[in-house]
Amino acid sequence: MNLLERLNQDMKNAMKNKEKGRLSVIRMVKSSLQNEKYKLGRELTDDDSLTVLNRELKQRKDSLHEFEQANREDLASKLRDEIVVLEDYMPEQLSEEEVTQIVQETIAEVGASTKGDMGKVMGAIMPKVKGKADGGLVNRLVQQHLS
Repeated sequence: MNLLERLNQDMKNAMKNKEKGRLSVIRMVKSSLQNEKYKLGRELTDDDSLTVLNRELKQRKDSLHEFEQANREDLASKLRDEIVVLEDYMPEQLSEEEVTQIVQETIAEVGASTKGDMGKVMGAIMPKVKGKADGGLVNRLVQQHLS
């Protein structure tokens, strides 16, 4: 079952169960996917869908951080709920040890040795971990191994 089919099924279930928050997030994701489809002018691949989900999740995490700093617990709470729903559609996340192993292998593949090679390493790693690891974690581990 692809993402759109799963979203449609979950949307029906959310309507039946009167889960307004979940329904709202599912509709938002469907809308974002539709906008991306029109923007690209073609059907979305699984990779495209994952990119859209990542973007939506990142936006919410950034906003959550801002709301927490501003002591807006009412808004932060709502965003936490949305993040939980979005994470249901994300692939299984890699552990830090798994990401470290991928970083080490990629550094060896690329032949990187200094921080100047950071862009080359990141460019090679990100397609491997897309949607499965946080970019900040990957960046930190690459810096750690190149210094």
